[in-house]
Amino acid sequence: MMDSPFSDKVEEQLSAVVAFLSNELSIHEKEIIDKAFEQAKAIYADKVLLDGKPALVHYLEVGKIAVFEIGLRSSTFIAAMLHGQPLETEEHYSLVQQEYGQDVAVILKGFKKISDLPTTRLSYQSDPFRKLFLSLVEDIRVVLLKIAHRLYDMRHPELLDAEKMQRFAEEVKYLYIPITHRLGLYSIKAEFEERVMRYENPEVFESIQSKINADKENQEVFMKAFIAPVEHELKQHGIESNIKWRTKSIPSIWAKMKDQNVDFEQVYDLFAIRIITKSQLKKEKEDCWRAYSIVSDLYTPNPKRLRDWITTPKASGYESLHTTVKASEDKWVEVQIRSDRMDQVAEKGQAAHWLYKDKPEKKDAEEWLNQVRDVLENPGQIQFGAYKRVEKQGGKIFIFTPDGDLKQLPAGSSVLDFAYEVHTKVGDHCSGARVNNRNVPIRHLLQNGDKVEIITNKKQVPKHDWLSIVVTERAKSKIKRYLKEVELKEADFGKELLLRKLKNWKIVYSEDIIHHLVKHYKKSTSIQLYHDVATENLDLMELKKHLVLLTSEEKHSTKPLESVELNIEPKAAYKTDGKDDFLIIDDNISNVIYKLAKCCNPIPGDDVFGFVTISTGITIHRVGCPNAARLKERYSYRVLKVRWKESKDNPNFQAAIRVIGIDTLGLVGEITQLISNDLKVNMRTITFDTRDGRFIGKIGLQIKDTDHLEQLIFRIGKVQGVEKVTRID
Repeated sequence: MMDSPFSDKVEEQLSAVVAFLSNELSIHEKEIIDKAFEQAKAIYADKVLLDGKPALVHYLEVGKIAVFEIGLRSSTFIAAMLHGQPLETEEHYSLVQQEYGQDVAVILKGFKKISDLPTTRLSYQSDPFRKLFLSLVEDIRVVLLKIAHRLYDMRHPELLDAEKMQRFAEEVKYLYIPITHRLGLYSIKAEFEERVMRYENPEVFESIQSKINADKENQEVFMKAFIAPVEHELKQHGIESNIKWRTKSIPSIWAKMKDQNVDFEQVYDLFAIRIITKSQLKKEKEDCWRAYSIVSDLYTPNPKRLRDWITTPKASGYESLHTTVKASEDKWVEVQIRSDRMDQVAEKGQAAHWLYKDKPEKKDAEEWLNQVRDVLENPGQIQFGAYKRVEKQGGKIFIFTPDGDLKQLPAGSSVLDFAYEVHTKVGDHCSGARVNNRNVPIRHLLQNGDKVEIITNKKQVPKHDWLSIVVTERAKSKIKRYLKEVELKEADFGKELLLRKLKNWKIVYSEDIIHHLVKHYKKSTSIQLYHDVATENLDLMELKKHLVLLTSEEKHSTKPLESVELNIEPKAAYKTDGKDDFLIIDDNISNVIYKLAKCCNPIPGDDVFGFVTISTGITIHRVGCPNAARLKERYSYRVLKVRWKESKDNPNFQAAIRVIGIDTLGLVGEITQLISNDLKVNMRTITFDTRDGRFIGKIGLQIKDTDHLEQLIFRIGKVQGVEKVTRID
């Protein structure tokens, strides 16, 4: 239990806060504060600080800083008293909301979120950490309470171990000093800077402080002499004011010493005075400029050092006139001139305007909190008093790995998105995750600041429905790539299976048949057709019946197969080498000489057309020939429909293939042996170039038809080390 002396002190602290807030607290609100205090006493009853004081002292002191030095009110004070209790579930926060209101619950929840951030692998200076920190803050009072907490910590280093002190000093230096500066909490910012310097550079700090203390009496004499005529003239002109003076802060002096590369004794301006006028709101600016005129008449000002933040306040709301004047002994003194209201704003930031209202409206409080958030997210882009809500930039969430690394994802990302963000293989085998130590499925949507550990299973592989789970382009592309590779592998198997079936059914394979089947089954490509064959999505017996019926109809019809786009009726056949006819040409043409175009080397099975030349008869081109489009566009009247005729003894045609792969010993020999011995294909030419462990080969062949060529390309592609085999036009 709490000892009586401490108990009395704690009661006094509570009474002081309640008295300070009394003008704006209702009886009910006072009762809630008393209730929170009693609960806090119960929560921390057996807890003590390192110096032996009750833990409740710590929480009350943090609350006092929030109220007296920052200007926050009862909700934040209650949250300060209660933030040390364990709050792990939504049920806990629901109870807090029922007992103390939504504001207290929101502050406590936000405070826990930013307190639980794993910072061991994240720099406070990093942009991702700053974005994550701000994205977690739903109510700016969370940040302000955290500032009050760190100020208490820095004031009591004896209560911290070495690791905590170092971490807190870095947090203050890189996070809270910039935030307090942007919020206009200059007195807290100055104290933060001094305490960080005292920790990081104790010898330099003590050296400068000792020099200031050694000359303290002379400083007081000098400043009294400087201030006396100013006070006299202000009274003479009817300007009621209060004048304070101080030596510049030690971090400020040290910064000047480093920037100017001078010793302490050579620092340009060590002293500053502040003239605070007690002016009515309408006369603030006038009184400040009148005071400036009096000072500049008494002492010579440096015109380059005049700063007018009364006419144009800083983004934080800071208003003041700054000038530097030369006093006796050629010493320079900085003079700050502001009204009492401006001084309150300078000391406590925009929270200070609450001190001038007996009972601020809720909408005023909410607007102020939103404005402060905008300053944090958009420093330098907004001025208080000209409030316009800037929408929270985002659509982004930040997720932690188990090691504390940070990943940025779009809002709405799932566990599966995060898995692919970590690594492709992790995504491919993701079967779920542990999010904040709770097992969840791959569809689970992640929240900002979640800590995620992916669970993998080697048997797990991507599926088509995964595409509806993910939102990131990375995850979508990886899933599609995997599914495409699987489809191609299955299509290769399906093609082999279909070829075997056609052979068993005694149906001659041709590209026309495949084109017909693709159209009949409403597939976009032959790969989809082969894939459906492999995965048994097509009934092969039904496919056989269809082809047998189609072949029978063709034999008894004067028209060719419907799927053959070259819709012609055979009229005459023409020989080129004394063997059976193998090419049919349209419309009553006789005794016509034709040849195969060298630009595309057509072979039986290719879709072809004839082109009537002036001197050499008809030239046969492939439909996909590089010259086809030009010939059809410019000489459409000279284009003939042609097709191959089945023949028992087709001649051989010239074709060429390109082979690309990894240059390994014996690979060329293996390819040539496969072509000549296994496939019984004659090679007319062969060239291979190797460079940097890779080869490109070109092989000229004598081929019967496209079926023959496709089988050869397929077999060569299976040779280990071969990466790509393509036909050369």
